[in-house]
Amino acid sequence: MTQFKGSITALVTPFKNGSVDERAFQELVERQIAAGTHGLVPVGTTGESATLTDEEHERVISLCVEVAGGRVPVIGGAGSNETAYAIDMAQRIQKIGVDAILAVTGYYNRPSQAGLIAHYTALHDATDIPIIIYNVPGRTAVNVSNETFAKLSKFPRIIGVKDATGDLARVAMQRRMCGEDFIQLSGEDMTAAGFNAMGGVGCISVTSNVAPDLCAKLQNACLDDDYVTARALQDRLAPLHEALFTDTNPSPVKYALSLMGLCSEELRLPLVPPHDASKAKVRAALEELGLIG
Repeated sequence: MTQFKGSITALVTPFKNGSVDERAFQELVERQIAAGTHGLVPVGTTGESATLTDEEHERVISLCVEVAGGRVPVIGGAGSNETAYAIDMAQRIQKIGVDAILAVTGYYNRPSQAGLIAHYTALHDATDIPIIIYNVPGRTAVNVSNETFAKLSKFPRIIGVKDATGDLARVAMQRRMCGEDFIQLSGEDMTAAGFNAMGGVGCISVTSNVAPDLCAKLQNACLDDDYVTARALQDRLAPLHEALFTDTNPSPVKYALSLMGLCSEELRLPLVPPHDASKAKVRAALEELGLIG
């Protein structure tokens, strides 16, 4: 099975005059691979999946798969709060050639733990590729319990979790309850090194859109059990981590990329550009890392 570990970038979807900027996106993907990024997630939350049409969703994932060319794994966003739609989208992007799907819990309708098990069972049975569960209660108002993960981890192709709870104690409990082979990826940049020290194997990262080389080096250090180096890199990246979440993701990261000349800061409503204080923090963090003059 493809290895999912290290620095995995939750890619932004660049826009130009209201449409997906395909050239900018392709260049962002190539930049990631050149910088040592270990994997890519197109059309997740950071990719503004909620505002893309189905055609755009498939097109962006196709472009990512095409540019990556098998050099790094591609995990396609395919989650929904409607099981039938999640299955339909997962089947479509499976045909595109992704290596796995990232499937979020049911937002807004707030399913029970039994509902989550039924949802992921149906998704598993309707697809043929690995599934990584995206647990992000801050956005969905649903938290997958450790007991539910223990049950879901027994399915052959439910292979791991993107954990954006910020609760590092969960890593140890999930290792105990799901087994050491269950892939745990952090969904929070600021605690990524600590997450790995507890037993995680990587991070699906927002910050790596901006500083892919440093994020890849940090994850490589963790994979090598070199936490002296990892802590030093985490300290360097901490102001950028903080700055990129001073307003709703992905508005700060798109602003950062615009300052670096990599894409526009254009978003789709209801998202708007970050407020001035956020912009100032983003600019200062980029300057400190030497990413802009």
